[in-house]
Amino acid sequence: MRAKVPLALRGLRPRLVVAFVLLTMAGALSTGAVAFREARTGVLQQSQDSVIRQFRNSVNAAVVGIPPSPTEDHLQRAANQVFHTNQSPGRRVMATYGGLRASAPGPDGFDRISPELRRSVETERAAVFQRVNAGGRPYLVVGMPVTYDSSDGSKPRLSGMVMYLVEPQDTEQAYVDAIVSAIKDATLVALGLAVLLALLAARGVLRPVRALQQATHRMADGHLDVRLAVNGSDELADLSRSFNHTAAALEVSVAELRRLEAQARRFVADVSHELRTPLAAMSAVTDVLDANVPHLNRDAGEALQLISAGTSRLSGLVNDLMEISRFDAGAAELSLDEIDLAEFVHRTLTARGWQDEVETQLPRPGVLRARVDPRRLDVVIANLVGNALRHGAPPVRLSMSVREEEAGAVWAVIEVTDNGTGIAEGSLPHIFERFYKASTARARSESSGLGLAIAAENVHLHGGHISAANLPGGGAAFTVELPLHRDIAAPADGSTAGAR
Repeated sequence: MRAKVPLALRGLRPRLVVAFVLLTMAGALSTGAVAFREARTGVLQQSQDSVIRQFRNSVNAAVVGIPPSPTEDHLQRAANQVFHTNQSPGRRVMATYGGLRASAPGPDGFDRISPELRRSVETERAAVFQRVNAGGRPYLVVGMPVTYDSSDGSKPRLSGMVMYLVEPQDTEQAYVDAIVSAIKDATLVALGLAVLLALLAARGVLRPVRALQQATHRMADGHLDVRLAVNGSDELADLSRSFNHTAAALEVSVAELRRLEAQARRFVADVSHELRTPLAAMSAVTDVLDANVPHLNRDAGEALQLISAGTSRLSGLVNDLMEISRFDAGAAELSLDEIDLAEFVHRTLTARGWQDEVETQLPRPGVLRARVDPRRLDVVIANLVGNALRHGAPPVRLSMSVREEEAGAVWAVIEVTDNGTGIAEGSLPHIFERFYKASTARARSESSGLGLAIAAENVHLHGGHISAANLPGGGAAFTVELPLHRDIAAPADGSTAGAR
């Protein structure tokens, strides 16, 4: 399973600081460990050499005159002499010969001599030492065998007498503790400097990154002329240069696209305007000829009907193109009037002969009033209902209600549904695009593909929302939400249902 990075470490600044701190900690700890090891070894080695040298000199002076087979008194006298040579708190001196033992200043202290040290000193001809910890205090235990020099130059002979020294290491331990404390303080100072340096470095690194972020946001807002100041020759400077080159190329490309789009819109508007006059004349002629269809033979009548239908469809397409051109030019305006939405919807359906084909669920007359542009709202409802009747399946339903938000906004909600096969999932995101043709699952006979786009533009012009979705049980649902004022919106209760 992939590990998640904590939210606090996802920024570049925290990661830079953490990286600097970790690197500094690793360097400080490794340096401190090496320094501590060398310093501790030096302190202890110096103390050990000094203690062993003094102990050897004291033993050599104390064993002069002791017979080859010393008694307990001889051992005690030697131990006392060695002890008094260099007294220190906690120091113990012990002497052994076979089963005889003696110690100074008291009889205790032999328990700090380990069996390993005893065995080593019995076989060695030189001093043997060991560091032990007893009662929470460090000690240096030294065992030194007493030997006789040979007159023939061979190795010294062991006399069997052994002198032991138990020396406290409190002073040395204090030195070691001081070294540890100094290393801790140095590490803390190094960490503080690391954090400061990391913040300064992060500031220097993030300055061009923040500038790049701000420039990107400005570019996203449409300011394609934004450029970055290029300083230096590092990777961030290269990134700034690349951004400037990209922004310049994008500005040129977008300007060219806008020019072509404006040219295309002017072309559509001009062509639509030029076609409108001859189409008006053609429509007038076909209206006159339609009246004579009963008096013509079958072939001539069918041909005239085809011409009349084509002329009507072309006239509708030209009108739609003209309307789209007005939206593109920003010339579309609202002519607001306060109307009763229920009565208005009823008139829209009746005017097109759809009152018996659409089931309605509307509030009572006078309950829901709104300030809208009647002509544009008529286009919206006619497009949605006509679309459902052409491409869906009965029953087609139209309902109206009121929705209030917690923030206080009030919306009139108009919903048109059908019982057809619905809209293909791949077509839903594009259903309100111009000239878009849905899939064969919801075939669009001879429509231009502008009806829903014009409806959406009219809804947006009112400050409303429009959406399309598929119903769980089949069929499509188109929903329009128009903003209302509280003083003219009343609860949509007492609704009636049925074919009207």
